[in-house]
Amino acid sequence: MRLLLVEDDDHVAAALSAVLARHGFSVTHARNGEEALQAVLPAAAEGKAPFGVVLLDLGLPDQDGYQVCGKIRKLTSTPVIMVTARSDVRSRIHGLNLGADDYVVKPYDTGELLARIHAVSRRTAPGEEAAPAADSALRLGAVTIELATRRVSVEGIAVQLTRKEFDLLALLAQRPGVVFRREQIISEVWRTSWEGTGRTLEVHVASLRSKLRMPALIETVRGVGYRLVAPAA
Repeated sequence: MRLLLVEDDDHVAAALSAVLARHGFSVTHARNGEEALQAVLPAAAEGKAPFGVVLLDLGLPDQDGYQVCGKIRKLTSTPVIMVTARSDVRSRIHGLNLGADDYVVKPYDTGELLARIHAVSRRTAPGEEAAPAADSALRLGAVTIELATRRVSVEGIAVQLTRKEFDLLALLAQRPGVVFRREQIISEVWRTSWEGTGRTLEVHVASLRSKLRMPALIETVRGVGYRLVAPAA
């Protein structure tokens, strides 16, 4: 798999590139946001995915990593994993709103990073899932979820979701009122049993509540998991 590593520290980049190479990745290193965009642009202009994953450090010298993430997302649907020292939920939600697929908080374990890379790449690999029927849609009060086109709207107004946010919402919405265990959600959405994904799940739920502007739509069942509460007709 080709991977774009956006990291301004050459020592960190060299060490991480060596680890990734040992695990079968072909790494392209960009030292700043402009280099990252230039690496993505040629293939994206032809409608192709330039990389399997973009590993994006937020502390870049030329521009804010959040801006870079937003620009990359406009060019390509390639999964973006943010690497950040900002551990607060608000910062993570901001990154997800800009189109990031996941995040890793510094300092991180190499095994954690590799697990997250493999998780996003497995979920976006072509041919893994059968396409839903062209007319398939779920309607829950003001919320419409179009499974075939992966579009979501609230009262007719489109809501932009990341891939994992859509997958999470679609999973819960197919069985309103049913409690999904955290382990089950992580298995079906992230396709992994890795325990560290639990915090990522919480952030994605918070992001969905914020984007849909319906905090009560997804209910936390303490100690168990989550369920979607169908709005009253």
